[in-house]
Order: sequence, then C-alpha cells, then structure tokens
Amino acid sequence: MSVTYTASLPVSEDTVVFVSALLHAERRRLGTRAGTRSLGCYRQAILVLRWLLDGTRITQLAIDNEVSRSTGYAYLHEGLSVIADQAPGLSSVLLAAKMAGYAHVNIDGTLIETDRSRTPGPTPGVDLWWSGKHANHGGNVQVITAPDGWPL
Repeated sequence: MSVTYTASLPVSEDTVVFVSALLHAERRRLGTRAGTRSLGCYRQAILVLRWLLDGTRITQLAIDNEVSRSTGYAYLHEGLSVIADQAPGLSSVLLAAKMAGYAHVNIDGTLIETDRSRTPGPTPGVDLWWSGKHANHGGNVQVITAPDGWPL
C-alpha cells in the first residue's frame, strides 16, 4: 500500500518552461513525432528538475510518472544533456574572460563520489572513474570563474 501526496518543487515556473523548451527543441531536432512519448516535455522537465534539486531516486520518479525505470533513465539523461549543451565551451569562456579584461581566471572543481561508475582505463588495473586523491570513484566537475568568483 502507498500514500499519495502533493509536493512543491523549489524552482520557478520559468525554469521549468525553459527546460521544457530545450526538450521540445531536442525532440524537433530528432524528428520525434507528437504523441509518441510517455511524458510531454513539461512533465519530463519536472522529472529532471526533481532529480537535480531533491535527489529523488529514478525508481520513484519512474513510478510517479508511470514509466519504466529504463524510460525514466532515458528521460533523465536526455534532460541532463540538453541542459549541459547550454554551457559554453572552454575557448568561448577564455575568450570572454580576455575580452572582459581579466588578468586571470580561477578554476575549481569537486569530485562527486559514486559507487556505480567503473570503466577500465588503458592501463591494466586503473579505472577511468577512480580518483587517487580522494581514494574513491566519482565524476570530476570543474568550473571556471572570473577573479571575483562569478562563474563564466
């Protein structure tokens, strides 16, 4: 037995609409026919934002949206990809910093630890997702900022 409840997502409607528009553009680019997806772009955007903001497990997201877990993962990764595609490339960031007159930029990063990503590397016994510094598996996320710390 389960209990149904309502919840609010701590994000503006504009954010959901923005992500939804990105998903809609991606579906157009792929030639996805209308009505062939279990979720519309708006509901898919909410799925992605719930995962990002609340860390809701994919199994729960799939149940809440009445899709399979594999479809939930596909929707999540499609959403993450369209959001990530909005980030500028390294050369664009460095050019913008130069044009803004910055004498330097800062680079900082963090390891997001995981126990689910393992990929053998070219050297036997060395895993591509292993961080020797942190002695754990994970993804390295980095950001380039202006001298005042504002992300570029």
